[in-house]
Amino acid sequence: MNITILTAADTAAALPMRTAIEVVRRAFGQLAAGEVSMPLRSQLPTAGGVTLVMPAYLRRSRDLGIKIVSVNEGNAARGLPVVSAVVLVVDPETGMPAALLEGGCLTALRTGAIGGLAADLLARPDAACVTLFGAGVQGRSQLAAVCCVRAVKQVKVVDRSPAVARRLAEEVTTWPDAPAVQVVADPQEAIRSADIVIAATTSKIPLFDGRELAPGTHVTGIGSFTPEMQEIDAATVKRARVVVDQREACLAEAGDLIKAGAGIDVEIGEIVNGRQKGRTSATEITFFKSVGVAIQDAAVAGAILAAARKKGLGTEVPLS
Repeated sequence: MNITILTAADTAAALPMRTAIEVVRRAFGQLAAGEVSMPLRSQLPTAGGVTLVMPAYLRRSRDLGIKIVSVNEGNAARGLPVVSAVVLVVDPETGMPAALLEGGCLTALRTGAIGGLAADLLARPDAACVTLFGAGVQGRSQLAAVCCVRAVKQVKVVDRSPAVARRLAEEVTTWPDAPAVQVVADPQEAIRSADIVIAATTSKIPLFDGRELAPGTHVTGIGSFTPEMQEIDAATVKRARVVVDQREACLAEAGDLIKAGAGIDVEIGEIVNGRQKGRTSATEITFFKSVGVAIQDAAVAGAILAAARKKGLGTEVPLS
């Protein structure tokens, strides 16, 4: 019995962001249609942070996967990724392991893809100015995904490390059809003219005052994933139409919603399936909250494996 090992480089080469967005679109359509098996993720506190175990099976697309992801803030000082992960792809017929993927790149790809999908469904069609909080791996992926679905002309980057912000800004200038990029220190200045605001940090306190968001702004929050974390303030949440990746997961884990005492208007899969509308007016403020769910990992991992096999990527390793 062999298993395919796919590195971060293999993952990056196998599946472009535009394709990942469509994979995630189909996955959330299956979730909203009741065609997945997905328990809430287990959270295991560890000496250095938290380790999460996330299994899922999508019956229509036949994607079965288990992700183990760790978040360790102290890794930044060690020169290691704050978020690290692996994903095991399993054959749903036999239960045999099919592939093991480096999960950091996959996590960035699938998280960027859901942000891109949310922007596609909820941001104004003419949205051109993006404010990004968090210039790390997740922030980069979110911005790349939004650029796939909107003609972004201007980007404002806010990060607690000016050096990290400048590094991302310099990289973005090399992208095809690159937008103008500006590093901004004042959060309120950054959001006032934004059409899309992205929060991709691990902050436990709100990043900006949502009372100053312009009508018609779309906000995506993807960094906080525990009841104690809150990137987005109550003012934003209460002004907005609230869309989530999954109700159950967000009610249990999304501090942005829990601390605001906010209700949830719709799941994104309901919009994908046409059961609910996306944006309802040019002046509506929309807020998409994602805590990340396992169907994203299983679906994207399955797509990566299929693409990798066609492209001859990965290494076959015997297990017996």
